[in-house]
Amino acid sequence: MASKRFYHIAKIILQFGLDDLIPSHWIPWYAKLGRFSLFWLRNRHQDKTRGERARLALETLGPVFIKFGQMLSTRRDLIPADIADELAILQDNVQPFDGKIAEQTILTSLAISSLDELFSDFDYTPLASASIAQVHTATLNSSGDEVVIKVIRPGIEPIIESDVELLRSIAAVVQKWLPDGKRMRPVEVVEEYQKTIFDELDLVRESTNGMAIRHNFTDSRALYVPKFYTEYCTQDVIVIERIYGIPVSDMDALKAQGTDLKLLAERGVEVFFTQVFRDSLFHADMHPGNIFVSTERPHDPYFIGIDYGIVGTLNAQDKHYLAANFIAFFNRDYRKVAQLHVDSGWVPLDTNVDDLEIAIRAVCDPIFQKPLDEISFGHVLLQLFNTARRFNMVVQPQLVLLQKTLLYVEGLGRHLYPQLDLWSTAKPFLENWMNEQIGLKAFMQKVKNNAPFWAEKLPDMPDLFFNTLGQMKSLPELQQKQFAIQQAQLLSNQKSTLYGMLGSTSFVIGVLFMFNQTPLHYAGIAFATGLVFWFKAISKILNKG
Repeated sequence: MASKRFYHIAKIILQFGLDDLIPSHWIPWYAKLGRFSLFWLRNRHQDKTRGERARLALETLGPVFIKFGQMLSTRRDLIPADIADELAILQDNVQPFDGKIAEQTILTSLAISSLDELFSDFDYTPLASASIAQVHTATLNSSGDEVVIKVIRPGIEPIIESDVELLRSIAAVVQKWLPDGKRMRPVEVVEEYQKTIFDELDLVRESTNGMAIRHNFTDSRALYVPKFYTEYCTQDVIVIERIYGIPVSDMDALKAQGTDLKLLAERGVEVFFTQVFRDSLFHADMHPGNIFVSTERPHDPYFIGIDYGIVGTLNAQDKHYLAANFIAFFNRDYRKVAQLHVDSGWVPLDTNVDDLEIAIRAVCDPIFQKPLDEISFGHVLLQLFNTARRFNMVVQPQLVLLQKTLLYVEGLGRHLYPQLDLWSTAKPFLENWMNEQIGLKAFMQKVKNNAPFWAEKLPDMPDLFFNTLGQMKSLPELQQKQFAIQQAQLLSNQKSTLYGMLGSTSFVIGVLFMFNQTPLHYAGIAFATGLVFWFKAISKILNKG
C-alpha cells in the first residue's frame, strides 16, 4: 500500500514537472538515469509557471498535501518568493464528505442514538469543508442556541500518518543528497508540519485553546471568540456557537456597511501584540478564512476569530528579548539587535557581535530608506532570521509560528487599510509593555503578586535562618572531610595505576626470560609477580567502586 502511494506521489510530481525545480547540476547521474527511464511520466504542464505547477500538484495529491503547501508558503526563508506566493493561494475548500457519515461520527463521539436528542435543524449539507474537518449547522435543544458542529474527516489520521512518513523519507533524501539540502532543512520542515497537523486532529485541544483565548479577551472591543460548548467536545467532534459576520477578505461588503477600515486594521495589530506579549498565547492560523468582521458596529468594528487548532506560546525570556529586538529595530540600533541575539542564546555565545551588527545593518538600512508605510514589518523580521541563520542561529520553533502569524496579520492589515503603518502602531504598545516589565512599577507589581507566597512562608523564616546558620557552621568540617575523601581516591587511583604498570613490566620481563633461554623458574617468578601486581590493581579499582 505504501509503495503504491509512493508511486502515485512520484507520478504527480513528475507529471507536473516539479523535478525541474531542482538545478540539473545538483542531480547525480544515477538519479538522472532513473528519471529518464520513467519516460511515460513527462511534464504535462510546461505552459505553467513553476509556482502554479507546485500548487496544482499539491491540490491533486489531496488534503494532507494542501495543508503542507499552506504551511510551506509561510517559510519564505526556505523557498523562492514566486513559489511561496502561489502556495499562499491554496484554500481549505476541498471536496466535502457525506453528511450521513458526519452524522454517524457525531452519534459515536457524543454517545447518543439520534441527533434529535441534542440538536434540531441539523443541516446535512456542510456549511464549510476543510482539509481536516467540515462543519454543519444545527440548533441546540437545551438552550435554543444556533451552533456549528465541527467533525473530523473519517479515516483521515492513517492517511496523514502514511503521507507524513513518505514526506519524511523524501525530505531525508533531499537533505542528504542535494548540495543545498542541509540549509533548506526539509526534515525540520516536515517535523514542524507533522506537529501542526496532528494538533489539528485533536478537537479537544482546539476547544481548550479557544476557551483560553476567549477568557483572555472577555469584554474586548477588538476580538470576539465564539463560545465552546465543552459538554459536547470530543477528539472528533466539537460544538461551537454559530457566528455571523463578513469575511475579512470581502472588502466590498465591509465598505458597503461603512466599516472604519483604519481602526479595524489597527485593532488587528492590537489583537496580535496583546496575544503575544500580554497573554503569551496567540492564534497561529490567522489566514483570511478564519477571520470575520462583526456587522454590529461598523463605526467601532471588531474581529471574530474561529479555528483555534494551532496556537503559539512564548516564555517570559523570549517575550522580553523579542520586544527589545523590535524596539531596537524601530530605533535602528543594530548593535543592540546583535547583542540581544547573543544574550538570548539564539546565536552561539562566541559569535562576533561586530560582524553580526554589520550583517544586520546591510539588510536593514536599505529598507529604512523607504517611507514607513511601504516597509513590510513581517519581511524585516524574516530577513533578520535569515541573516542570523548565517551566524548559526538556533532554530526557535515558537519564532517560526510567530513569523508566520505576523505575516498573516500584516497582510490582513494592509488589505484592510493599505496605508497602515505597522511600525508606528506597534511601537507604543511594545514600549508600554517593556516599561511595565522593568523599573519601579514592575518591581512593585512583582512584590504585590508574590506577597501571598511570602506571607505564607514568613512563619518558617526563623527556622530556615537557624538551619542555614547551622549548615554554615558545619560547612568547613564537611569541606575538610570531602577534601580528605578526594585525596584518598586520588592516592588509590595512583596506586592502582602503579600496580598495573608494575604488573605489565613483570610480564614483559617474564617473556624476555623465555626468549633468552633463561631458566624457566625465573620467568615463572616474573609472571607470578605480574599477577600479584595486577590483582592488587584490580582490588584497588573494585574497592573504589
